[in-house]
Amino acid sequence: LPRFRMEETYDMKAVLVSLGMVDAFDSQRADFSGLSPNNDLVLSKVVHKSFVEVNEEGTEAAAATGAVMMMRCLMRPERFHADHPFLFFIRHNPSKSVLFCARVCSP
Repeated sequence: LPRFRMEETYDMKAVLVSLGMVDAFDSQRADFSGLSPNNDLVLSKVVHKSFVEVNEEGTEAAAATGAVMMMRCLMRPERFHADHPFLFFIRHNPSKSVLFCARVCSP
C-alpha cells in the first residue's frame, strides 16, 4: 500500500475578486455592518487549505477555508505575553455558543 501525504494552501482573494466579489476587499466599499456595529471591517485575505493522507490505517482528508478581516483604521495591537499554559475560546456572542476552544500547553 502506498503511503503519502499531500497538503496545499490556496490564496482565494484573486479568484473571489475575478468572480465579482470586489467590494469586500475594498476599505471604502466593504459593508460588514452585520458583523460589526461600527462597520469598521474589511476583508484582507481568504485562504483555503486541504490535505489528504493515505497510510496503513486508512485515508484521512480535510479542508478548511478561513478569512482574515482587518479594521479599516490602524489600531495599536495589544501585547499578550503567555508564560504559562492557558485555554482560549471563540464564542458567537448573539447565541453565546462556543464555536472553538483550545488548550495551549507550552506557549
